[in-house]
Amino acid sequence: MEKLDENGLNKASRTLLLIGVLFVAINLRPALSGIGPLIEFIQQDIAISETLLGLLTTLPLLAFGVISTITPLFTKRFGIGNTLTGALILLTSGILIRSIGGIFSLYLGTILLGIAIAFGNVLIPALIKRNFPHKAGIVTSLYSGIMSFGAAIAAGLSVPLVVELNLGWRGSLAIWAVLAIIALIIWIPNIKRINRTPPRRSFKEAMKKLSGSLLVWKLALYMGLQSLAFYVVLAWLPAILIDRGIDASYAGWMLSLSQATGIIGAILIPIWAGARKDQRLVIVSLIIVEVLALIALMIPQLGLMELWVGIIGLVLGGSFGLALLLIVLRSSDAETATELSGIVQSIGYFIAATGPFLAGLIFDLTEVWNYSLLLLILVAVLKLIMGVGVGKDQKV
Repeated sequence: MEKLDENGLNKASRTLLLIGVLFVAINLRPALSGIGPLIEFIQQDIAISETLLGLLTTLPLLAFGVISTITPLFTKRFGIGNTLTGALILLTSGILIRSIGGIFSLYLGTILLGIAIAFGNVLIPALIKRNFPHKAGIVTSLYSGIMSFGAAIAAGLSVPLVVELNLGWRGSLAIWAVLAIIALIIWIPNIKRINRTPPRRSFKEAMKKLSGSLLVWKLALYMGLQSLAFYVVLAWLPAILIDRGIDASYAGWMLSLSQATGIIGAILIPIWAGARKDQRLVIVSLIIVEVLALIALMIPQLGLMELWVGIIGLVLGGSFGLALLLIVLRSSDAETATELSGIVQSIGYFIAATGPFLAGLIFDLTEVWNYSLLLLILVAVLKLIMGVGVGKDQKV
């Protein structure tokens, strides 16, 4: 008789669950990364400023901040499987609403898909802790890697979908609803593979305990600063490169390059970090490389733009995967992982939400993108301070 794990699943069931998780994961970035390369097309059709366009990236992050905290309320009532199913339905609806009308639909759909993605962001680390605790590094690398893959594909295809297939910016954004529907079909059979267990404590008790932990705040700040840098690059890298004379299509592919190298980082870094009890060396190494690449990007005369963009993508992708892994490693059990993931990502994404808006505002005021890149260097220094604290082997 085949041996079952602690959740009552055999190897085949665990594999199918992992496939379902990865199909959910690949949907957590295309709706966001596809917007950056289309900024100029949207602005030509709807006359709004760079600052307001930055809200198209900021609004989902605000939704992440609000919804992440209360996600455990949904899982305690409906379970992880049902909550993720609802999130995929909402994601599909948000993508379609964003693509069908004018300014109101654009922003409403953006908020809805942001809410949906927030659920996925919080719940997948909890699922990893619950169903794959002994392979957290490898599974996190797969999860974060495929998220980066989804982001890279969307960033690279957005402009070609507009120009070569003549879909317009609305059609280019709407196409990702197909991927969400496929994920929903694959995910639904996995609901029965996730046994619901009664919660050990109330949502209020959990938040009181976690909010009083210095480690939780350091982890939240590390997550937030990492995400701030990621979303500034996601929102504004094409605009930065276009400002330096690169055409829109190539700038879109440069963003795609950063997301593609992010896949490598998201796969390799969690495996490296997961094999160690102490992650401080990993954190310090990533930040040194990140700062060097940002400085190089500020000096166009150095050339090798593709190299610096690729390195920044590699580091940010790796830092993202590492942040997710730290949530798993610092949790004592799956319920704590859900609660910790919620509070860390809530605080973190509220911080991250300021990034695209601030970067756009700084450019509006100065008309020099290097000041926005200087902001990212400052963020990296703060991230180093927080990272040294969360890299130690300890539990919440």
